Amino acid sequence: MSFGQFLLVAVLAVPALGALAVAATPRDRAARVIGTVAAALTLVAALALVADRAGAWTAYGPTPPAVRPWHSLDLPWVPGLDLRFHLGVDGISWPLVVLTALLTLLCCGYSLWRVPAGGSGRALVALLLVVEVGILGTFLALDLVLFFLFFEVVLLPMYAIIVGWGGEGSDAAAVDARRRAGRKFALYTLFGSVLLLVGVYVVVAAAGTADIVALTGGAGLSRGTQLAAFVLLALAFAVKSPLWPLHSWLPDAHTQAPTVGSVLLAGVLLKMGTYGLIRVAVGVAPAGARWAAPVLGVLAVAAILVGSLVCLAQTELKRLIAYSSVGHMGFVLLGIATLTATGIQAALIGNVAHGIITGLLFFLAGAIKDRTRTGALGELSGLRDVAPRLSGLLAFAAIASLALPGLAGFWGEAFAVVAAIESGGPFWTTLAVLAAFGGALTAAYLLRLLRRVTHGRPSPAVAALRPGLPGDPAVVGQPSESAGHPAVVGQRSGLAGAELAAWAPLVLLALAVGLAPALVLGVAEAPVNALMEVLR
Repeated sequence: MSFGQFLLVAVLAVPALGALAVAATPRDRAARVIGTVAAALTLVAALALVADRAGAWTAYGPTPPAVRPWHSLDLPWVPGLDLRFHLGVDGISWPLVVLTALLTLLCCGYSLWRVPAGGSGRALVALLLVVEVGILGTFLALDLVLFFLFFEVVLLPMYAIIVGWGGEGSDAAAVDARRRAGRKFALYTLFGSVLLLVGVYVVVAAAGTADIVALTGGAGLSRGTQLAAFVLLALAFAVKSPLWPLHSWLPDAHTQAPTVGSVLLAGVLLKMGTYGLIRVAVGVAPAGARWAAPVLGVLAVAAILVGSLVCLAQTELKRLIAYSSVGHMGFVLLGIATLTATGIQAALIGNVAHGIITGLLFFLAGAIKDRTRTGALGELSGLRDVAPRLSGLLAFAAIASLALPGLAGFWGEAFAVVAAIESGGPFWTTLAVLAAFGGALTAAYLLRLLRRVTHGRPSPAVAALRPGLPGDPAVVGQPSESAGHPAVVGQRSGLAGAELAAWAPLVLLALAVGLAPALVLGVAEAPVNALMEVLR
């Protein structure tokens, strides 16, 4: 086994074994430490996958396939059905693998400081690691059946996280609200899963293979088969993305999910849909993609506009961030719909930027709700005067989310519009103009958010954050009870060290990707160009 193959196995095996170790450890604190260590080792292995990537371009013959993994592991799995345990990583999947490993590590590390009410920290960390295995497996799988199985691994643990640790309070109304959100998430996901399974069956039955490397480019599939397969696969991935009008599960899930659940849900779980759309739907059924591209473009722009308009009317912090994801992912889908190198690159960097920025926004929203016990925007004014550091970080994340040049969010949204214009013709130009208008609406609702939350006279909920109040711990590191669990906190109007440790990497990455987009675009350029060859 080569070093690259060892890393592929380690990226999946370490969090899986870590979840088992966490579940088997009786002491809650020790279990959370073990889970955090496992997540850290997974991140190290994910980063190391970039080593020796140049070898992928010399390992094939004169007519190399469109998918050229840097490292690949291909073993017999179910010989009777010609199914293989085929893993691989390239410049399209690697940034998402690293993002998943990073956000999982930050969430596990955050759980060392604070565990939401509802269950043990040990169980929560174990579920986070299982979710990580499913997401990483989805990004690494190069067999359609294996891809489907990893895609499904995420469902039950994320449902358990929402229902077990989500919401606020333990009264019957709160329990019912998070159960409803969990059920809606599960039902929508299952609907998408059925469509994905049928689409996989159509492709495998027609092509006689489930190998994504061999299937990329159409593999001789008839036009009718590609059209049917693309419709089924695109609808399945649209549910996960989520694409309007299949997005209605998202706000409830985000509102009820605990902070770490929301971070993973927005940061990487949505990317399973857009990644699948690029790697599987577009790659395997290019004729279907060309046929459906105008419809996908219209739906993408509708998502941008609807998401932005709903955000302008939102009065709850986490729901506003959740609906903003609908709009931001619309730009990603618009880039994919153009079927151009510029558009696919915009989608890839938009995926990564959204994961970084929205993950940070949900961390901050969770911190604000933990401190004030409310997410209502009308009850959160004056944060700048009472908690200036928290307010400043919220302002940074919001400005990054509105795609200010120099920050990560700019590249994906700007170049999705550019790609639509480059596609030419009045249709795509109109979509580009509408998408740009949606970008202006994004700035409007995020600036409205900052005006209502950070400015003005401190509301009673925010004013109560001032240090020195009865029962308010005043020294960083002093034990305190938070949501019924022991935690370590600092002044409620300041920032705890654990919060800074979880948020600082995302702040730095938002700056790094914004100032040096080649961190993502550089590794993705070659595989995107190869994909363009099969789309012509």
